[in-house]
Amino acid sequence: MSLWQLLSSGGATVNVLLTLSVLSLAIIVERVIYYYYCTRVGREALMELVTREVRKENIPKALDICKGADTPGSRVVGAGVQRKGTSLEEIENSMERQMMIEVSRLEKRISIVGTIGSTAVYIGLFGTVLGIIKAFQDISQKGAGGVSVVINGIAEALICTAVGLCVAVPAVIAYNYFIKKIEDLQRDMEVCASETVDLLRVKA
Repeated sequence: MSLWQLLSSGGATVNVLLTLSVLSLAIIVERVIYYYYCTRVGREALMELVTREVRKENIPKALDICKGADTPGSRVVGAGVQRKGTSLEEIENSMERQMMIEVSRLEKRISIVGTIGSTAVYIGLFGTVLGIIKAFQDISQKGAGGVSVVINGIAEALICTAVGLCVAVPAVIAYNYFIKKIEDLQRDMEVCASETVDLLRVKA
């Protein structure tokens, strides 16, 4: 049997799982690309450039550097540098608000991947149960057992289980990767914010 014939024998449950798989894959690709751009400029390189300009009192240039980097950390730093001349409390509050916005952006849609990863197996098991029921119904209608009678129900049951696992495993792996990536980026933002506060305190 071809792959398509195998999937077709899984019934409606496989169609649901394939739809979830496409959705999960689309989100995974989008998030991987987004996180790549979030890390294209390192924290140390960013802070070195910003520190140099702030010490020269060239605030517009420092803000241009933050805008050009266009990373979560650079936007947090930019929110603080933009408040230069105000109290440290205002600077800290501004950066804290920006961090909350950035974390929200980083977490966007990953809960969908996590949900698919945790439920796909159960959807597959549901299809397995339906396949077993179908096999028993075939036996009941034919009045006899044997491989030829139950083969369609058993095939549907096994394929649903296999597809459910194939959908769930990559989604769970991707979700765990995303959580770790968000934690790393959040830590970088906190360090950037701390360094910015120290930099602006010196200049106060």
